Amino acid sequence: MINIPPPLVTIAIPTYNRANSYLKQAIQSAVNQIYSNIEIIVSDNASTDNTEMIVKSFIDPRIRYFKQGRNIGMINNCNFCLEQARGDYFLLLHDDDLIDHDFADVCMKAVNYRTNVGVVLTGTRVIDENGTVVSETANKVEGFSSTDFILGWFDHKIPLYLCSVLFNTGRLKEIGGFKSKKNLYDDVVALFQLAAKFGRKDIHDIKASFRRHSENSGSTASINDWCEDSLYLLNIMCDLSPDNKDLLRCRGMIYFSIQNYIRAARIQSLIKRFYAYIVVYSKFNYSYSPIHFMFTRNIFYKNAHRLLSFLKRKMKAMNQAYSR
Repeated sequence: MINIPPPLVTIAIPTYNRANSYLKQAIQSAVNQIYSNIEIIVSDNASTDNTEMIVKSFIDPRIRYFKQGRNIGMINNCNFCLEQARGDYFLLLHDDDLIDHDFADVCMKAVNYRTNVGVVLTGTRVIDENGTVVSETANKVEGFSSTDFILGWFDHKIPLYLCSVLFNTGRLKEIGGFKSKKNLYDDVVALFQLAAKFGRKDIHDIKASFRRHSENSGSTASINDWCEDSLYLLNIMCDLSPDNKDLLRCRGMIYFSIQNYIRAARIQSLIKRFYAYIVVYSKFNYSYSPIHFMFTRNIFYKNAHRLLSFLKRKMKAMNQAYSR
């Protein structure tokens, strides 16, 4: 009887100048996997800090370290990691995220060590800069059809973060890796394509941590870019489920309107924020009003409260100046 080794899992960590913050924790979470058949790729995107020193402080033969001669951009660095991957499955672990010690083990047991599943997904927790848990969302879409899987994402029944997704390496390479119109939803585009074409395995339990902080790359993108990539993703979703494309488009236009209003609401300048709301409203064919969004989120009340507080401070300052 021939002993067939269990699938090789590639854990790839693209990194840039995170030596003094989160990189060591990310690598440690990969090294700590109880599943034995893994390889760890660290691709240093021409960092100017001591990233190389941090990586080489791990004496582990499973780690393969690459240093780019120049900064090739985040998306190219991610796809470089994919090119180097030898595993049957591929995890793209950003240098500020974490996976639980049994992440790979749970995923491989769930697929019964088969190597033909398109994607494997777990639940995800969100942590802050200090590692404190902000929220937790289990994967609640087990057994859902492709259409219901997409609708489940719209309904927040599953969190789609890279740290909680194992991709089939060969299939991911076949579709050209990570890419989208503006490379903001590049990972989600790949996920839905592989899930629809090659199947998925859903794991209810939370097995990975996405770190939310001020340096998250997506937070620096323009509202216009987010809108364009949202529409690009929505078109792909509709193409993947042609029998339900009208339902998906209707629900998706509202979902992505809200997501982009949320991004617009973070803009500090009142004038720029108002302009961003108008951009979103028009990009999504006036599907969901920003006024309705602001009412449902109590944004009108919050803005009125801030304005009142501001006026009170101004009046107090004026009275003090006048009394002198």
